[in-house]
Amino acid sequence: MSREKEELQGVTLLGNQKTKYPQDYAPEMLETFINKHQDHDYFVKFNCPEFTSLCPMTGQPDFATIYISYVPDVKMVESKSLKLYLFSFRNHGDFHEDCVNIIMKDLIQLMEPKYIEVWGKFTPRGGISIDPYTNYGKPGTMWEKVAMDRLVNHDLYPEKVDNR
Repeated sequence: MSREKEELQGVTLLGNQKTKYPQDYAPEMLETFINKHQDHDYFVKFNCPEFTSLCPMTGQPDFATIYISYVPDVKMVESKSLKLYLFSFRNHGDFHEDCVNIIMKDLIQLMEPKYIEVWGKFTPRGGISIDPYTNYGKPGTMWEKVAMDRLVNHDLYPEKVDNR
């Protein structure tokens, strides 16, 4: 098996096949590939400006931009599988805070990254917006301290990301 095929083993959603969109929360959609640059740390950032979920009380849709930033270790998340996974929340009823924590925990279980943060910028409902943030640094590494410092200092707005 060639090195390229070995690195992409388990990536099944890319290609010319017809995409099947999940109808409810589907962590099994997530796929990984091998990080070719394990010799140094770097961030990967995903922005999902069309995230939707349902309010668990009213069933009304909630809209958000979800920001996912992570420092990979051995495995990385494949972007199409991430897109389908995030789409699977469309009919899923959970509070905003639950959604971002579920996303982070699923990605930790999938990839075991050195560091990850998930931030949801939900559109206002009833005159108030909710922007939950969660992060994780691998225990016993410098990233554990980075996660704690970032959370304790509430450094949630390092860049202007919207026009609210």
